[in-house]
Parts: sequence; structure tokens; C-alpha cells
Amino acid sequence: MIGRKSDAWLIVGLGNPGKEYANTRHNCGFRGIDILAEKLGCKVDKSKFQGLYGQVTYKGNKLFLLKPLTYMNLSGRSVLQLSAYYHIPPSKIIVLFDDISLEPGRLRVRGDGSAGGHNGIKSIIQELGSQDFPRVKIGVGAKPNPEQDLADWVLSGFSASEKKALEFALTNAGDAALCIVERGIAEAANKFNGLCP
Repeated sequence: MIGRKSDAWLIVGLGNPGKEYANTRHNCGFRGIDILAEKLGCKVDKSKFQGLYGQVTYKGNKLFLLKPLTYMNLSGRSVLQLSAYYHIPPSKIIVLFDDISLEPGRLRVRGDGSAGGHNGIKSIIQELGSQDFPRVKIGVGAKPNPEQDLADWVLSGFSASEKKALEFALTNAGDAALCIVERGIAEAANKFNGLCP
């Protein structure tokens, strides 16, 4: 990042645009942003940076909420464009996304790390040239059958029992992001990583 660093934060939710993807496992990031935006009274409806975004102030912090519309595998392009325009460093970019290694309803806050096979995170790391950005992983459950295609699984919907657990996680995902902004990654991890519905 060249130039001045901003005091603003960017909270990104990963997903795929289009009604056919709206309620799939891969779109938990989008849904987490929607719930957070509603809580903050923020409209995520400005079309720019290859995504939809909104801006709000929360307890003295300027926040940008972003839903990349590039499709999952190119999410980093949108993240890079907005963060470069507003001079937001990777350390202040929080990403909400689905994680198949966690049961539905579970969250995991991390300060950095590899993509772990997630194509959206892989794209962000590639575009930013850094993996040192906070993330909130939203559990969507592992494939029930090892032979099942991973793409088919993450683009599938949830059972009734999973939906109930997921609502718990989606509400807490936004709160975890706000906790990172206010109190830091360690405190957010301590508070949210053990929660279960």
C-alpha cells in the first residue's frame, strides 16, 4: 500500500451474486454483512469497486461494509479496489466467510493465516499480497460424503436444524467483527471462538 494509511476499517462478506446462490453455504459472508448492516442502520447499496458497499460510523470508527460482486474466486479484486482507494491496510480488513471445517453455528476468529483451500480468501491474499488480515470464519459443516464434489456441497442449502444454528452464527459474526474493531483480535477470539448455539 502506497500513501497514507486510513483510520477506517473494511468489513467484507464473501459470496456469489444472484438469487440462485442466496441461501447456499458459500454465501454466509454476504448474509453476515446483511445482518450487520441492518444492525448498524447502514445501506450496502452503493455500486462501485466491483461490489456493493456502504459506509457508517460505529463508536467513532469509520466502517465500510462490502459485498464483492465478482463471484467468489475473484473476490480479491473488489477488496483491493476499495481498500486501495480509501488507503485501508490489510490489518484493518476483516473478512466474513464460510468454513466447512466448522459445524454450523460455530465461529472462529483469526488474525491471519493461509487460504485453507477457500478460493475467496486465496484471491484476497493474492490481490493484497498479504495474508495478515483478520477473518471471521462461519461454520457451514463438512461434506457428509467424502466422495461428494466440494463445489456442489458449498453451493447447497441448509437443513432445518442447520438453519437455526446458522442464524446464531450469522448474528454473532458481525458482532465478532465489531469486537475486533473495538477491542482487538485476541479479545474477539476469546469471546466468540467458544460460542455454540
